[in-house]
Amino acid sequence: MCLAIPGQIVEWIDVELNIAMAEVAGVRRNVNVALLSGTEDAVGVGDWVLIHVGFAMSKIDEAEADATREFLEELGDPYREELEELRASTIE
Repeated sequence: MCLAIPGQIVEWIDVELNIAMAEVAGVRRNVNVALLSGTEDAVGVGDWVLIHVGFAMSKIDEAEADATREFLEELGDPYREELEELRASTIE
């Protein structure tokens, strides 16, 4: 199962290539933010996004991030499996 999970942008890795570092449940991974670049939802350090297969799909606020994370935690195994896949993945 592939879930969109909330993560917070913690730093820029490559602005020109739209690669930022996001933290998801204590795991830090590079994510591609190009889908949001140049839009009213362009992201910066500190912003929250929903991440799916390594791409930031939408910008969300912290309250929505918390609510989404709580819901995903209630799902149990699918969320834990998604976090394990995130830990094992890389985007360079």
